[in-house]
Amino acid sequence: MSVNQDTEPALVADDAGGGQKKPARQAREESRTDMVGKALGLLVLLGDEPRGASAAEISRRADLPFSTTYRLLGSLTRDGFVDYEPDGRRYHLGLRVFQLGQRVSNHHGFAGTALPILRRVTEESGEATILSVRDGVHHLTVNKVDGPQTFRVTSDPGHLGALHTTSVGKALVAFADDATRRQLVEELELEPLTELSITDRDAFRAEIELVRKRGYATMDEENELGMRAVAVPVLNSQGHAFASLATAVPVFRMSMEALVALVPLLQAAASELSARLPQQ
Repeated sequence: MSVNQDTEPALVADDAGGGQKKPARQAREESRTDMVGKALGLLVLLGDEPRGASAAEISRRADLPFSTTYRLLGSLTRDGFVDYEPDGRRYHLGLRVFQLGQRVSNHHGFAGTALPILRRVTEESGEATILSVRDGVHHLTVNKVDGPQTFRVTSDPGHLGALHTTSVGKALVAFADDATRRQLVEELELEPLTELSITDRDAFRAEIELVRKRGYATMDEENELGMRAVAVPVLNSQGHAFASLATAVPVFRMSMEALVALVPLLQAAASELSARLPQQ
């Protein structure tokens, strides 16, 4: 009588089980799940690299073999979750990630609910209005309305930017909960993006205290030469910022004094956003 080889599942050794065996199918499924986790980890790492990163850099940061990293990046690139820049041999988050993020934003009400308010601020100021949230050690642009002028602000939805060089970022840090604020103030990497960027820890600490004292944050060519901005926090019921709202202008079009004069307009809009947006 022949034995049906399919009556018992094939077994493989379980390294963590003291020599116990597990079905080969289960082992394959766990291996695939592990690879999915590694791929998602690479996307998270790329999210912390607005300028992109090479496969070697990602491999080191992820603590994965280069061959594994390269294979996963290839799969993610093929499916649109990662973009590859041949000239610089660098990888960036792809359009699929942005599309998913936009769906999440719409689901939580940020994009649709905030847009009419942002448009009203832009109509009154004549300049670009930007809504951002904190994403780890960066700010993430959730929505933006350009002004009628021909000179555009380049911080489009989905953009990741520095916290220490932007008005929206400073507002998010200054009005975070106490523990988060202290950690960010002491541990943020103060990388210079222009010669006017704050890179001294004491200076950054003093800047955040100033933002808390006056209730708004400014950026004067610290993030991008030729641009300045003012931002206010969007506060939850505990008084902590879950978003920030800014007006950004080219330096030739508006002085810092004129820009700060828009703070009451931004604060009124921020209060309306606080009441309408889902708080985090």
